[in-house]
Amino acid sequence: MGPLAFTSVATVVTGSYRLGGVMVAVLVGAEIAGAVPCGRLLDRIGVARGLVLLLLAAGTAMAALVVAAGTGSHGLLVALVVVPGLVVGGLSGGFRTLLGSVVPDDQLPRAVAIDSMLFEGVLIAGPLLVAALSPAGALAPLAAMAAAYFAAALAVPRAVAPAPPRPAKLPVRNALPWLACLFALGHLLATVEVAPLPLVQRLGADPALAAVVIVVLSGASIAGSAVFAWRRPPAGRRQAAMALGGCVVGGSVLAADLGWAGLLTGAALIGAGTGPLLTVASVRLQRLLPEGRRAEGFSAAFVVQATGFGLGSLSVGVLPLSLAPTLGVVSSATACAMLALLNSS
Repeated sequence: MGPLAFTSVATVVTGSYRLGGVMVAVLVGAEIAGAVPCGRLLDRIGVARGLVLLLLAAGTAMAALVVAAGTGSHGLLVALVVVPGLVVGGLSGGFRTLLGSVVPDDQLPRAVAIDSMLFEGVLIAGPLLVAALSPAGALAPLAAMAAAYFAAALAVPRAVAPAPPRPAKLPVRNALPWLACLFALGHLLATVEVAPLPLVQRLGADPALAAVVIVVLSGASIAGSAVFAWRRPPAGRRQAAMALGGCVVGGSVLAADLGWAGLLTGAALIGAGTGPLLTVASVRLQRLLPEGRRAEGFSAAFVVQATGFGLGSLSVGVLPLSLAPTLGVVSSATACAMLALLNSS
């Protein structure tokens, strides 16, 4: 909900959407900066207890944004965005750690696939909810976001194991191929999610049709996760390589500018690989990360994927439209090669 809600508030407060863009940029920067420290905090004090504290902090800051918007203070609006931004990365790692603690290991791949489906559904529903609430006022979406944080704090299960002692180090070397998968996925996804408007304009189509690209991408991702959850294949290198292969082909088709058929086929191939690749990488990281540092490890994985997304977004802004997905293809092929080296070792 955030990007569209911040843009709407900024337009009402200042008459321009530009402050909303600054708020989103600050939010993303704070997410990357706060993810690992918040993950460490969750590991130290216990994931369930830490999640409640972080959710309450984010909800309070979002409620304060509602009040600050009424004052018209630009600086205060930007400053208050920092707090929810700092905790979002930690929330991502914390919830993923919590999922592993309440789901049996043999059911984990299916649970992660279903979680991926729900996440894609939220990405679609969030902006729609902002649009539905906007007639009640530009502050209504912010209030709804604050309420969502508080409701989530109430929903966190309390009956989970306490935090174990922290082991000495994270298995960075063994995790590198899976982190490379997440980086590549973020990198390539950004070239579609950030650029639907120029992609359809390149075809001479109505800008309103940009939404079709996102629907195809998200729909394919949900379908890919659903098939993975239904078939329940092993979460192994082969499944990850197949998903990366689909991303490589999809990104290549996007870069080739093959008309509407190429655009939708490329988006569908990338989307279809997204859910399974996220699931496999997440499960493999779960098995690599020491129990006492999983929140930190998953938060670091969030940073890696977010960094890939950020670089992909930057490439869309500064490079020719055909070159941006090509770089995402290179990232995906590199991750695939790292998986092959892991297999040979």
